Amino acid sequence: MGGVVATVDRLRQFVDSVVAALDEPADGRSMASRALLSRFHFDRVVAAEMGETPTALRRRLLLERAAWCLGGGETVTDAAWSAGFESVEGFSRAFSRAFGVPPRRFATAAIDFRIPSTNGVHFHPPGNIEVATSTRNRAGSSGEPVREGTRPTLSPVRVLVEHDRARTDDLIRTAASVEHLLDVEVRPGHVVLAFDGPEPTLRAMLDRLVWTKEVWTAAIEGLPLPAAGERGIEALRARHRGVGERFVAIVADLDRECRWEDVFIDTLCDPPQAFPYAAVVAHVITFAAHRRQVVTQVLAEFGVEASTPACPIEWQRSTLSPHALDADSLRGTQNRNRGQA
Repeated sequence: MGGVVATVDRLRQFVDSVVAALDEPADGRSMASRALLSRFHFDRVVAAEMGETPTALRRRLLLERAAWCLGGGETVTDAAWSAGFESVEGFSRAFSRAFGVPPRRFATAAIDFRIPSTNGVHFHPPGNIEVATSTRNRAGSSGEPVREGTRPTLSPVRVLVEHDRARTDDLIRTAASVEHLLDVEVRPGHVVLAFDGPEPTLRAMLDRLVWTKEVWTAAIEGLPLPAAGERGIEALRARHRGVGERFVAIVADLDRECRWEDVFIDTLCDPPQAFPYAAVVAHVITFAAHRRQVVTQVLAEFGVEASTPACPIEWQRSTLSPHALDADSLRGTQNRNRGQA
């Protein structure tokens, strides 16, 4: 697993460096610097993981973007300059070699703007780079699967539940710094779900974050209704570690086996009821997200903040990066003023 994570980190470093430099004059050395790697190591990583040199990949992405812009009505001259060419003639030659038609005819040629590539990295409109990691069927791609182990695949639902586990654990840990305020009624009469009752205090909110998973996990596993657990900070963390791992594992199994449409009988209900797995997981994620947001606001009112990003995008960026990222890097805003990638 460590090797896969390291590969993901290197791939992400490289793609991020290309995104950052796409609209700037850049050579291999400057892109290596952006990826925090030496030029020698950078070239080796790129060659091994991408099958293209850094310069070739960057030029291909620029040509793909130029083709997309031409398809939208941009002039050949503007497309040439935005692709970094010093002359329209040079751009036309490179474009014709890549696409088989001159740029002036591209808009009417019904050709995909993506240039075939074995690594699955393509320009993705309106201004992004797309990294395909599974078998690709879209026009212009190679049709070959990316090498196994290049990148672990997580569906959106697995990203959500794993982010929820990390964020919830961090919120409980952060609450330890204001333990003397856990029973202050900060939200009198606050109710998330009627059958769960009021959650006026931070302790009650944290308990319900954990308890909801405990109840639904027991229902899915066919176990008796769990007894109410202890609500001290360490006890809450221990409870959540246990049920959080079990819930993530359940979701991973459902996702891997494509069993979302299956139904289970919840014998904890009176009378027992049938629930689709997909709806139950969506229910848990939805109300966990709501409760996390309220807890985050209450902690902010107490003057403390959890370190795990509240946004799944920022959280995933932080988990894939081998080094700490500042706020702009987490939000993807560090290059927003440099023009579209």
